[in-house]
Amino acid sequence: DTLWDLAIAEVEKRENPDDDDDDVKPGAVWEKSVLFMGNKNGGKTTIILRCLEREESPKPTLALEYTFGRRARRHNTPKDVAHFWELGGGTSLVELIRIPITSHNIRSFAVVLVLDLSKPNELWTTMESLLQVTRNHVNKILSKLEKTNPEVAAEIKQRMWNDLQRDHPDSALLDPFPIPLVIIGSKYDIFHEFDSEMRKIISKTLRFVSHYYGASLVFTSKSEALLLKARALINHLAFGYDKSKSVSVDPSKPLFIPAGLDSMSQIGPPPASDSDLGKMRANTPLELWKKVFEKTFPPKNFCDLQDTKDPAQDSQYAEYEVDVMRAQKNQELEQYKRNASKSWKEMDFDSD
Repeated sequence: DTLWDLAIAEVEKRENPDDDDDDVKPGAVWEKSVLFMGNKNGGKTTIILRCLEREESPKPTLALEYTFGRRARRHNTPKDVAHFWELGGGTSLVELIRIPITSHNIRSFAVVLVLDLSKPNELWTTMESLLQVTRNHVNKILSKLEKTNPEVAAEIKQRMWNDLQRDHPDSALLDPFPIPLVIIGSKYDIFHEFDSEMRKIISKTLRFVSHYYGASLVFTSKSEALLLKARALINHLAFGYDKSKSVSVDPSKPLFIPAGLDSMSQIGPPPASDSDLGKMRANTPLELWKKVFEKTFPPKNFCDLQDTKDPAQDSQYAEYEVDVMRAQKNQELEQYKRNASKSWKEMDFDSD
């Protein structure tokens, strides 16, 4: 598609949004929430600003940040609201996902995972850590809902399969994510300079993972045309615009595959020789793909992916009175630790 074609499609989506969602009655306000997470410095803020059409320079995200957007589905109708949450720090602050995802908004929540294609050695570890913690948290919420509101829990579980055709040949092989998921491969411009074999392994792996989780997949960069494609998927989640039906699976071009439109037969087997595959022990297809991927791209140590900078020490947040009091309290804490340790060592324990 040309940039002009994408612009026309965008206008059509705004004028004819998807009204098939059961949650939204005519005239009612659509309210959705989207959580962005992924690699540190992976481009999450840039994507959010582009989705909201804000001409701002992206700033480093501190912990968990919030913004929102408003759009009217038609003229003279109330504006719908999309809550955008962004998790900073890569995988180091993943436990903060409990704040935005709650039992009150779980029916209208979606996740966007932004993976930096220029750092393949961080890719699987980042993806696995963030999705695992998020999935566990969502499953806990669903378990509670099964007791308090079983109809809603059943509805959410049914929705996991909505993007997959009933007769899809892969249905028995998939494990859909419990809430809508979009995977974005960012920095495609750098990725495009990689060796073709490296690009093939990364692309096939992300296609498998996305299909396995019932997620949409798109590669993007600072290119306006690619950002528009990513924005189309996000606007579907946030504002109910029609989901794009176009597909691009050519490994020499940026991937664009909406949820449910890929298949295991098209993706093919893991990119490894039969002898190598025979030597790898795996309990699930996902585990097998992980072993193949990490053989080519050995993962970075999990600790290396943690954001070790202490925001309290950042000069841009300096406040004299607060910093003086903090220094005093730190001294008091250290003194307390020394006294406690001394008291503990001097205690006479009964050997009986």
